[in-house]
Amino acid sequence: MTGHDHGDRTARYAKDSLTLTGAVALGTGVMIGAGIFALTGQVAQLAGEWFPLAFIAAAVVVAFSAYSYVKLSNAYPSAGGIAMFLEKAYGRGTMTAACALLMYLSMVINESLVARTFGSYVMRLYDGTPPGWAVPVLGVGLLTFAFVVNILGNKLIQTLSFVMAFLKIGGIAVFAIAGLAASGMSLESVSVDPAETTLGGFLGAVALGILAYKGFTTITNSGGEIVDPHRNVGRAIIIAIAICVVIYVLVALAVGANLSLAEIVSARDYALADAAEPAFGDVGLWFTVAFAIVATVSGVIASVFAVSRMLAMLTDMKLVPHSHFGMPGDIQKHTLVYTIVIAMFLTVFFDLGRIAALGAIFYIVMDIAVHWGILRHLREEVNASAWVLVTAIALDAAVLVALLMIKASSDMTVVYAAAVGIVVVFVGERFFLRLKDQ
Repeated sequence: MTGHDHGDRTARYAKDSLTLTGAVALGTGVMIGAGIFALTGQVAQLAGEWFPLAFIAAAVVVAFSAYSYVKLSNAYPSAGGIAMFLEKAYGRGTMTAACALLMYLSMVINESLVARTFGSYVMRLYDGTPPGWAVPVLGVGLLTFAFVVNILGNKLIQTLSFVMAFLKIGGIAVFAIAGLAASGMSLESVSVDPAETTLGGFLGAVALGILAYKGFTTITNSGGEIVDPHRNVGRAIIIAIAICVVIYVLVALAVGANLSLAEIVSARDYALADAAEPAFGDVGLWFTVAFAIVATVSGVIASVFAVSRMLAMLTDMKLVPHSHFGMPGDIQKHTLVYTIVIAMFLTVFFDLGRIAALGAIFYIVMDIAVHWGILRHLREEVNASAWVLVTAIALDAAVLVALLMIKASSDMTVVYAAAVGIVVVFVGERFFLRLKDQ
C-alpha cells in the first residue's frame, strides 16, 4: 500500500451534486421498490380485509416520525444523516454508534428484501415450478448490478433514479387505476367490517407497512450533496412520503379488487403480478413484472447509494471498526463492498417474511431512539413540539409490540434473531469504543 493510498481514504461528498428532484427520486426509489412489490401480500396476511387501511395507518405513523427527521435535517444537514442526528442527541458514544448501526442494518436488510422480490417477480414468467435457487441467484445478480452502478458515481445514479422513478410511478398508477376500472370497483377482499381482522394483526401489519415508507430516511444521508440542504432535505422527505401514500393506497385497492384475500395471501411475494392477470391476462402479468423489475432495480441502487455513505460517515466518525482488506480507493468504496456482501448473504439465506420482520424491528427501535433523543436533548434547539415526539414514540411502541407478539406466536426465530442482533450491536459497540479510547 503506497503513501498516497494512506492519504486518500477519507470519504468524499460532492456538494450540490443532488437536486431536490433527484433527492425525491432517490427516496421514492427506495420506498416503492420495497413497499408495494414486496409487502402487499404480507400486510394483507396480517391485516386481512383492512390491508389498504394498514398502509394509510402506516403513513400516519411515518408522518409523526418524519417530523423528527425534517426538524433535524433542517438544523443539521449532513452526509451522515441519522448518524449525525444521533450524535447531536447522545454524543459520540455507544447509544449513537449502536442505533446508527441498527439503522444501517435495517437498510441492508431492506436491500435483500427488494433483491428477493426482484427474483420472485422475474420467476413469475417461468413456465412451471421454478427451481429453489433461482430467486436468491437473481437477487444476488441485482445486487451485483447495483454495485457496478454505484461505483460509476452520483450523476449516473441520480439520472437512473429519476428516470426509473418517473417510469414506475407512472406505470404503477396506470396499473392501479386500470385495475380498479377493469374490476368494476368490486373491492371483493376489502371491507370496513372485516370478519377476521384482529387489532394485534392490524398493528403488526402497520409495522410491516412502515417498511414501505422508511426509505424516506435515505434522503437524510444526502445532506452533504443536495442543493440548499437546510431547506431541501426536509422538503424532499415530505414530497416523497406524499407521493408514496397515494401510490400505495391505489395499488392496495386495485389488488383487493382483483383477488380474494386468500389469493393475495397465497401469492404474497408476488401479489401484484397475480392481481394483474384477472384484469389484463398475460399482458397484465408481463406489464406488472416489467414495472416490478424497474422498481426493484432502482430501489436497490438508491438504497445502496445512501446506506454505503452512512456507513462511510460512521467510519469517518470512528464509531465502527473498519479494515481496508487490501482494497484500493477511499472508505466509501469499501463500505459499498461491505454493504453489498451483507445484503447478498441475507438474500441467499433468508426468506421475504423473516427479512421484512427483522428489518421492521431494527428500524422501529432506532426510530424510537431518535425521537427520545430529540425530546430529551434537542427539542428547543431544533424547535420541536413535545406532543408530536411523544405521539411518535407511542405509535412506534404500539406497532413494535404487536409485531413481536405476532412473531412470538408464529416464528420465534425472528424474535430471537432480532434480540441477538440488538444485543450484539450494543455490546460490540461498547467494547469497540472502550478499546479505541484506551
